[in-house]
Amino acid sequence: MKTSIATVSISGNLPEKLEAIAAAGFDGIEIFEQDFIAHDGNPREVGELIRSMGLEITLFQPFRDFEGLPEPLRAKAFDRAERKFDLMQELGTDLVLVCSSCHPEALGGIDRAAADFHELGDRAAKRDLRVGFEALAWGRHVNDHRDAWEIVRRADHNNVGLILDSFHTLARKIDPETIRRIPGDKIFFVQLADAPLIDMDLLYWSRHFRNMPGEGDLPVVDFMKAVMATGYSGPISLEIFNDQFRGGRPKTIAKDGHRSLIALMDDVARDAPSDYPNIAPMPERSNVDGVAFVEFATRGEEAQALEAILHTLGFQRSGTHIAKKLSLWTQGDIRIVINRETSGYASSAYTTHGTTVCDIGISVDAADETASRAKSLGADPFQQPTGPGELDIPAIRGQSGSVLHFIDDKSGLSDVWSVEFANEHTDEADAGLKRIDHLAQTMSYDEMLSWSLFYTTLFQMQKSPMVDVADPDGLVRSQALETADGSFRITLNGAETHRTMAGNFLADSFGASVQHIALSTDDIFASAAAMAKLGFEPLPMSENYYSDLVARFDLNMYMLEALRAGNILYDEDANGSFFQFYSKPYAGGMFFEIVERRGNYKGYGAPNAPFRIAAQKRLMRPKGMPRL
Repeated sequence: MKTSIATVSISGNLPEKLEAIAAAGFDGIEIFEQDFIAHDGNPREVGELIRSMGLEITLFQPFRDFEGLPEPLRAKAFDRAERKFDLMQELGTDLVLVCSSCHPEALGGIDRAAADFHELGDRAAKRDLRVGFEALAWGRHVNDHRDAWEIVRRADHNNVGLILDSFHTLARKIDPETIRRIPGDKIFFVQLADAPLIDMDLLYWSRHFRNMPGEGDLPVVDFMKAVMATGYSGPISLEIFNDQFRGGRPKTIAKDGHRSLIALMDDVARDAPSDYPNIAPMPERSNVDGVAFVEFATRGEEAQALEAILHTLGFQRSGTHIAKKLSLWTQGDIRIVINRETSGYASSAYTTHGTTVCDIGISVDAADETASRAKSLGADPFQQPTGPGELDIPAIRGQSGSVLHFIDDKSGLSDVWSVEFANEHTDEADAGLKRIDHLAQTMSYDEMLSWSLFYTTLFQMQKSPMVDVADPDGLVRSQALETADGSFRITLNGAETHRTMAGNFLADSFGASVQHIALSTDDIFASAAAMAKLGFEPLPMSENYYSDLVARFDLNMYMLEALRAGNILYDEDANGSFFQFYSKPYAGGMFFEIVERRGNYKGYGAPNAPFRIAAQKRLMRPKGMPRL
């Protein structure tokens, strides 16, 4: 099935848009009239430019305010149509989108509109062109695809068909199952967009908040299943209006768009793949067992300082790599790799970001299949030469240039620790830490949707609602992604200003992503005591925080004093309670978090985030001072 995208969906001038769209792997474009008009080439040159990039023009749009007009406006509308037909022929496309009229003088009436479209079909047929009618959700008389279909049906012309747009149907809460009644050959084109559920004016919602399928809350998969049930075999195309995307990097937005379409059609076909031979099969979303390892790129004194922190957290240095400058630190099921290499990817990551998480290993059911799905979704493979005795572990480039390795049991990749590392034990320290609870990744706010789409199309993960976290110097938006059993959790934190702690971390590290690692324990008080004996210094919390806890929660005096003594923060919901404390910031703003979940607490202690950030900022180095 051919993929397409409207040029209005991404930023840049027309050549920049086309370059990004072609690089992302699309088959064609909807050329938006405004993009053409703003370009300085003539129609024939534009058509040749598009085709030289391996793209076709799947649609010209939009043609507005056509049907149901009184004279002399009606005659003028047909004159306008003829001019657009001239333009289409020079461009080299045969289909135009006519959106339902919003003209204040437009007259209602199904038969009147059908007569207009029959005549327009006659004129289009003389030029071997086609006309597609789309119901705008805010159309003056036609705002429902069922009414648009009735007009097309009564127009009864081979050159007149229906154009469906998921936003216009789903935003009005029209049952997508009604699409199944439409013959597939009368659906000329399908446009797709998702959106967050927001109660606002439909036109404003559409023009500013559309996003890629899978990034919002609309049932786009159900919509597309209904479309495919009609026998439709034409292009699937994105038409996205989004303020963030208009200011984003064209290649990133285009790549996300293509990924969203591939994942959507995989979801559509997964129930009955034999019914959709034109949809390329790929492995299903991977089940994740957790984080297999976290690897830091670091050097010199920074490496020594990081290892000292790990020691106070109760980690043991348990292995050294057989060929590289890698040391393995373990506790419970947690593995942290310290990479001091002076060549290769990790060295480049250190040169760019300073001490940074350069690689994340993820435990999956099938590593090769996970990598295969990732590549089908547009991810770039990652590979470095392997030396004698080293395993070839499948890997891809993640977001922001990061690397993800996939490890499974069935192919023996989980044996990498015994195969590639010589065992050693420097001490018997243990603070009772069991596993990685979650990884917190930081990015600019306008990249959050891209990161969310990347994870949810590759893994079996669900999104939680986005929340605002108050920083003393701005706002950070946060969204959690997690597997159903909680074995793999990621929080995405979008910074809108460099003055926030998250934004400052991005600026200082030149775009590093993992800002903190949350480690889980079954007894936070015992862990805090054990770490204190090892020299761990927790992030100090203000007395005001604990005074406020008394008012917020029904805590006895013994619990309150234990929390205060350990600088431990507390939260609870209807399902359970949550305890957390933090290391002091290191290496430009990274830190560790220790957490305990009791009952079925699902959150991440978001109410405590403003107090944690304020405490961290009190300890952060002044601008211009070297980091330790």
